[in-house]
Amino acid sequence: MPTISSPDSPIRVLIVEDHYLARVAVASVIGSQDDMVVVGEAENGPHAVREYERLLPDLVLMDLRLPGLDGVGATAAICSAHKNAKVLLLSHYETVEDVRKALQAGAKGYLKKDVHGDELVRAIRLVYQGHRYVPVDAHAEGTNATPLTRRELQILEHAFAGKGNQDIALALGISEGTVRIHMSNVLHKLGVRRRAEAVAVALKRGLLRNDP
Repeated sequence: MPTISSPDSPIRVLIVEDHYLARVAVASVIGSQDDMVVVGEAENGPHAVREYERLLPDLVLMDLRLPGLDGVGATAAICSAHKNAKVLLLSHYETVEDVRKALQAGAKGYLKKDVHGDELVRAIRLVYQGHRYVPVDAHAEGTNATPLTRRELQILEHAFAGKGNQDIALALGISEGTVRIHMSNVLHKLGVRRRAEAVAVALKRGLLRNDP
């Protein structure tokens, strides 16, 4: 059973962010919650790893773009040493490569930095409870239940692995034009407009696996 926090045992959060004002803003949101507390802050990747070892927080909010060692590298270092570590990555971007690298490094989810405070605290609670959090646009989730074909799933899996249309075409023995048509169908069926959103929806629905 997932552990549910309470005001008597708040979720202990380490914030890793190189911009001071951003750290203050995130800390303010977390500090306004009865079931959360900020126990530490770090401004770069190496500092994040050291602070994790010192504090052993319940959850880390990790910026993706950091000096010295980026968020993916810091996440990998923490998760390799602590198998039960819970890291939630924050990014200005939302690309397939970002999603793939974050999850393969051991992160339990990711959020865009422009996320609303309500979604941030919801994501923290869900990841703390043992869930994965991969956001999708509100319009994208559950708008179209049409199943993907086997070929469409293959193409989406290759896209998740970081391959472009040319590499996907070579891997599957089809033309780039055919890849583009299938990807267009994938986006339409999942109700999204970008590959990263398609990956996010597919992960949430269990259509894609994030194997180490």
